[in-house]
Amino acid sequence: MRPSPLPLRRAARQILSSSSPSAIRATAPAVPTARRSLNTSSTQTGSDCTCGNCIRRPQIQKLSKQQQQQRQQQQQVQKQQRSSYHSYDHPSSPASFTPVEESILSAAYQHVPSHGFTSSALAAGARDAGYLDISPTILPEGAFTLIRYHMVKQREGLAARARELFGGEGHVGARPGFSEREIMGRVEALMWERLLGNKEVIGRWQEALAIMAQPSYVPPSLKELAMLSDEILFLAGDSSVDPSWYTKRASLSTIYAAAELFMTNDHSPEFMDTRAFLNRRLREVNEVGGVFRNLREWVGFTATAGVNVLRSKGVRI
Repeated sequence: MRPSPLPLRRAARQILSSSSPSAIRATAPAVPTARRSLNTSSTQTGSDCTCGNCIRRPQIQKLSKQQQQQRQQQQQVQKQQRSSYHSYDHPSSPASFTPVEESILSAAYQHVPSHGFTSSALAAGARDAGYLDISPTILPEGAFTLIRYHMVKQREGLAARARELFGGEGHVGARPGFSEREIMGRVEALMWERLLGNKEVIGRWQEALAIMAQPSYVPPSLKELAMLSDEILFLAGDSSVDPSWYTKRASLSTIYAAAELFMTNDHSPEFMDTRAFLNRRLREVNEVGGVFRNLREWVGFTATAGVNVLRSKGVRI
């Protein structure tokens, strides 16, 4: 049987009526010191509080004009590095290689005809540049860095060749007014000039293609091939902004890769068979209509060319 709550309530009222306020405060539980310090410091700034319980707010630092300019320059450099296309609003990206890499690779490139695109050529180049033989270990991609050096330098040199070929107009890049036939003529000339850039290392280029076919090097190789196609069309004066922008670059990449592979087995004088092969492929592309505006034809051509490249490397297909 539960006791009645009335006697308990009467006893509580008597205690409260007979107790003074100070006694009631004395019987109340003490507030933790840390909580009191937190409440009392709520009006202070985080940087001035020394209690250790507050969340310190970082002080806002004002940048000088020079620091702001440096930050803006860094942001512009980052944007340039992300841009892989031509634009009058975005200047050319900074150097592709550091000064140390440039000195080693430029010296090693002279040994490619005798040593190939190998670590031996890199070691010889490091010695010629005044570095230790182990210096090429700073290149994370090894021998592929030497291959990429060759491709980048040849691509970057096309602008100067375009000025020589087109009477000083090559540097202006894409602009309206050129007919399709004029653009294709310029494209053929620039592609041939780029192929001639392999002339000094053509005896070693099959080895380079084998390295580029390795899974870890396929993405950067394809990226460089795409940049080459964009460079050629830009310097040739192409200013299209329709969906053919993509098909043109894809088709030129396929044609150049096929012509480059053909050139490694060409023993004709001055590689004239390779030039005839290049002209036939470009003429076929042009006859399909608007440089492969028909996506179905482009897919079929790409698949056939890819199969032929794999067969040339010994893959049974």
